[in-house]
Amino acid sequence: MKKCKIIGMMALLLTFAMMSLGSGSDSSSQKEIVYGGPTDGETTQENSDTGSDENSEAEAAITIEEQVLFEQDGLRVTATEYVTDSILGDGIKLLIENESDKDIGIGLNALIVNNYMITDLFSTTVAAGMKDYETVNLSSSELEAAGIENVGQIELFFRTYDADSYSTISNLECVTVHTSAYDTMDVSVNDAGQELYNENGIRIVGKYVDEDSFWGASVLLYIENTSGKNVYIHCDDMSINGFMVTPMFSCLVYDGKMAIDEIDLLSSELEENNIMSVENIELKFRITDENFSNSVETDTITFSVQQ
Repeated sequence: MKKCKIIGMMALLLTFAMMSLGSGSDSSSQKEIVYGGPTDGETTQENSDTGSDENSEAEAAITIEEQVLFEQDGLRVTATEYVTDSILGDGIKLLIENESDKDIGIGLNALIVNNYMITDLFSTTVAAGMKDYETVNLSSSELEAAGIENVGQIELFFRTYDADSYSTISNLECVTVHTSAYDTMDVSVNDAGQELYNENGIRIVGKYVDEDSFWGASVLLYIENTSGKNVYIHCDDMSINGFMVTPMFSCLVYDGKMAIDEIDLLSSELEENNIMSVENIELKFRITDENFSNSVETDTITFSVQQ
C-alpha cells in the first residue's frame, strides 16, 4: 500500500481540528449563550435519560456482519468487523482489494453516524493487484458532542480517485452499515441551547461558548438540515466584543441530517484585540449548496454569553 504524504499531513491537521471539539475543556470555561437577535430565543429542554435498560445494552460489545460495501472498477471494499481503539475510538475495519491494473485511491465524501455528520479522515491508496486492511475511524470526541454512546447506523459515501492525478474516478451512492446495537441506538436530538436561526429548513442552535478550547475559543453549534438539499454552512463578518475576528468554520450537512460543530477562534487573534473574555458576538451565516452556488446570507445575528 502506498500512502500519500500530503494526505497524511492533511489528516494530521484534521485530527487536531477534531481534537478541538470538546477537547477536555473544564466546564467552568463554557458559557451559556443568551440570544439577543431580532426574535426571542427559547432554551430547548435537555433530552431525558434514555433509561437504564438501553444504557446496559450500550455497554455490550458492538458487532457488525461482514458485508461487501461496493465493488466497482476492479475495486472491492468489504466491512469485516467493528473495532474499538483506546486512542482513535470506534471504527469499521475494511478489507480493500484492488484487482485492477492501476493504483487506486479511496476516500469518503461524507460519514454519518446515527444521523449526525462526523468528520472523516479516511483516505488511502491500494496498488494494482494488492490488498489492504484499513479502518474508518469514528471520532470519539464528535460522538460524545452529539450525545452518541450507542452506535447503531453508519452511512458511508465513498469516492475513488486516480492515485497519481487525484482526479475523481467515481462518487458512489450511500452504503449503510447497521451494527448489533441498531435497535437500541441513540436517536435523541442534542439541540439544547438558544436558537439563532431557523429558516428554509436550516436550523442553527447556539449551545455554548468555550473560552478554553483547543485553538483558543469556540462557539459550539447544533445544525439541522431539512431543506431538501445538502448544504455548507459558513460564518462571515464575525466580531467579538466589537472587534472583527476571523472564524474558522465550514460545516457540510446532508439533507435530513444533523451536525454538532464549532466556530473556532485563534487565541493569537483574541490576544491581539485584548479580548480576555467573550461577552458579545455578532456574525452572519452563509448557506450554500454543495456545489458552492445559490448562496444565501442571513441578517446579522447578535447574541451574548452569560457571565
